[in-house]
Amino acid sequence: MLEFFSLKEILSVSMVLFAIIDILGAIPVIIQLRQKAGHIQSEKATLVALVLMILFLFLGEQLLHIIGLDISSFAIAGSLVIFFIALEMVLGVNFFKEEIPDSVSIVPLAFPIIAGAGTMTTLLSLKSEYATQNIIVGIMLNMLFVYIVLKNTLRLEKLFGKTGLNILRKAFGIILLAIAIKLFRHNTGL
Repeated sequence: MLEFFSLKEILSVSMVLFAIIDILGAIPVIIQLRQKAGHIQSEKATLVALVLMILFLFLGEQLLHIIGLDISSFAIAGSLVIFFIALEMVLGVNFFKEEIPDSVSIVPLAFPIIAGAGTMTTLLSLKSEYATQNIIVGIMLNMLFVYIVLKNTLRLEKLFGKTGLNILRKAFGIILLAIAIKLFRHNTGL
């Protein structure tokens, strides 16, 4: 049974997904969403992201093909959502004003922040390099870490304090803007 799994592949996949998901970099966004919504449903967000990632691993290319989309179009749409979230962070303007508190755990948290276009396209490229079972284990390890971070947003908020959070929010907002623009440029050829 152990031969079925490769520790080297699991570690490689886990590290790639960890970098792409960047849950640590998303902490200011998560705290901002929690402040807006009043709470974040950690279990729901983690489970939805996990299901989306595993479904996309198996059905991603076919699903996009069926609805007439290519991976680039999907990535551009995700980059625009990330762009607006980043603008909220940097400028302090609310674009997602009518969000129902329960829904922020799904959109924009589970998708596109955790399981975004970058993560989805990365899964498709990992599929060509690594065994599926090792990718699934890598996804599950990352989702466990995501869950731990989401469960501890209140502690993280207290740790950083109001001033620290404002600084982090602005700094990570700029980084998120750059990621959104990079994702947009990469998929539009600009």
